[in-house]
Amino acid sequence: MSFPARSAIRAILFDLDGTLCDTAPDLAFALNNLLREKDRPALAYEVIRPQVSHGGRALIQLGFQIAPEHPEFGPLRSRLLEIYHQNLARQTTLFPGIENLLRWIEAHDMRWGVVTNKPAWLTDPLMAQLSLHTRAACIVSGDTTANHKPHPEPMLYACRQTGCAADQCLYIGDAQRDIEAGRRAGMKTLAALYGYIADHETPHTWGADAMIAHPDEAIVWVEDHNQ
Repeated sequence: MSFPARSAIRAILFDLDGTLCDTAPDLAFALNNLLREKDRPALAYEVIRPQVSHGGRALIQLGFQIAPEHPEFGPLRSRLLEIYHQNLARQTTLFPGIENLLRWIEAHDMRWGVVTNKPAWLTDPLMAQLSLHTRAACIVSGDTTANHKPHPEPMLYACRQTGCAADQCLYIGDAQRDIEAGRRAGMKTLAALYGYIADHETPHTWGADAMIAHPDEAIVWVEDHNQ
């Protein structure tokens, strides 16, 4: 009995916050500035960090303990993002090992890109300030397509942008919705354990093809897969 040959990985796609970039310091800075504006005490960085991958809504809920239906929720979120926009790359850096992974991808004639739920008005200037915008084969933001992760639409859009079929793409993310989106699109997936994963989360149940504690482990996984 013969089995179809598995497709080699030709493109690696990344979630942005908590996978490609360590944006938590600047998002924590924005939230704590907003809290001070509202005469509330700042939160410890260790409390804020695990919520960063879940976006501005999660940060407002964390900082103000109010639900999205609360009349002040929308204005607070808008102000949070305004402060963040003014401080996008104040302390944000690539995670250790990411630059090495990107160079390895580029040296092996592969492509890489970003698929994030972050809106484009924040994603695009951040990628530019980090000098990544000219290197990425695609930058897909939360408002690039009609749907965002965990829907597969932005993942399939990224496939078209990179010129690769879904089964030729590997998606790396640090949230359950990342792995779900990648799987629903037909991609291979890696869970980034070095990202913003809270203690109560269970990444081993997300269904990723593997879990990595450091970006260098993605190189080993791809090399093994492509043999």
